[in-house]
Amino acid sequence: MPDKKKFLFVSLGGLIGDIAWQVLKEGHDVKYYIEAPKEKDIADGFVPKSEDWQSDVDWADVIVFDDTLGQGAKAQALRQQGKLVIGGSAYTDNLEDDRSFGQEELKKAGVNIIPYWEFDDFDRAIAHVRANPDAYVIKPSGEAQNVKRRLFVGEEDDGDDVIRMLEAYKRAFSEEIKVFQLQKRVSGVEMAVGAFFNGREFVTPVNINFEHKKLFPGNIGPPTGEMGTSMYWSAPNRIFNQTLKKMEGRLAEEGYVGYIDLNCIVNGNGIYPLEFTSRFGYPTIMIQQEGMITPIGQFFLDLAAGADTKLRVKSGFQIGVRIVVPPFPFDDDATFESFSRNATITFKKGAAPEEVHIEDVKQVGGQWLVAGTSGVVLVVVGLGPTMKAARAQAYGRIKNITIPNMYYRDDIGERWFDDHDRLHTWGYLREA
Repeated sequence: MPDKKKFLFVSLGGLIGDIAWQVLKEGHDVKYYIEAPKEKDIADGFVPKSEDWQSDVDWADVIVFDDTLGQGAKAQALRQQGKLVIGGSAYTDNLEDDRSFGQEELKKAGVNIIPYWEFDDFDRAIAHVRANPDAYVIKPSGEAQNVKRRLFVGEEDDGDDVIRMLEAYKRAFSEEIKVFQLQKRVSGVEMAVGAFFNGREFVTPVNINFEHKKLFPGNIGPPTGEMGTSMYWSAPNRIFNQTLKKMEGRLAEEGYVGYIDLNCIVNGNGIYPLEFTSRFGYPTIMIQQEGMITPIGQFFLDLAAGADTKLRVKSGFQIGVRIVVPPFPFDDDATFESFSRNATITFKKGAAPEEVHIEDVKQVGGQWLVAGTSGVVLVVVGLGPTMKAARAQAYGRIKNITIPNMYYRDDIGERWFDDHDRLHTWGYLREA
């Protein structure tokens, strides 16, 4: 057991409760602060809570921020005071929160980007599409981008479906969506490359992952934050070296500490970055933790200290499947109250196995219950020497879980077989 340390986790909406719980189970002291009033019961009974994170700063050896939207500036200020911090800066927050800024920074670093146009007026955007018929993607910026169902991928080559959607957004969401992008749609394999950063350089191995964002199997239905992810660890490859690696110097200038991920479309013509996630991904970090041999508490401590960070991981493949309940992915308080609040989570074979990771869950008298307001409940992880084996393990574990009205996608990782063949043919998975 390494030296016992004190970890303070700071969250806007209760995203990182599972990792706080894992660090606690490793023998460290933990406090967990959640800002959003409606989410404060998340992880109750799993980890000790902080009512005022700022008053606990002096108590903590390591402070972990789990989001952007202003959290980076707080992390940077504490780091400048000499605290050990996992978190970004105002600059790295902006990479994610302002899509156009993120694209321009990639361009400055010598990374090819997809043509895009930024608008703060729906009529001007509609006029642009009419004057330049093409297939586009509508991408809200700022806080509005967190409502994933507002992202719209056009299917019609003349852009008529995008025009119809822009007209609808103008009528219904002009107060919500202040700034947005139109980006040319590019076809190919959608995947992401990510890595941890210790304030000076990237820590290897890197993580290659494939998100499944639509609600229903077959990748149809409304977009969600995430329904599941398949992944594996890799030595730096062509995708990493041609994209994220080129940001290393700028991230070092900021003293960035944490995980950063770049979602891309990849085809035979090149790699086209879509957007940054300059924080932990959810459920990505839970799946990654399951694949780490290095205890995550020790890893976070070394990362924040800027030490010669070592990350030992398991070989093979990993998938994580999100289990959700109504009204996810929609916001509907009445539906949540009727169907999901305090719903019981039970396991057919006794206690929850280690491979079940909590999201919006609390524990009362030893009983797991649905907490928060979003309906995102658990992440079930499977590992294996092949993607097929990892899928079989994850879905076998899901059969052990009972939650009233629960639902999940049963095809997480399936598309890997086609995606891998194409990426391999194009030569992107080779180690550099």
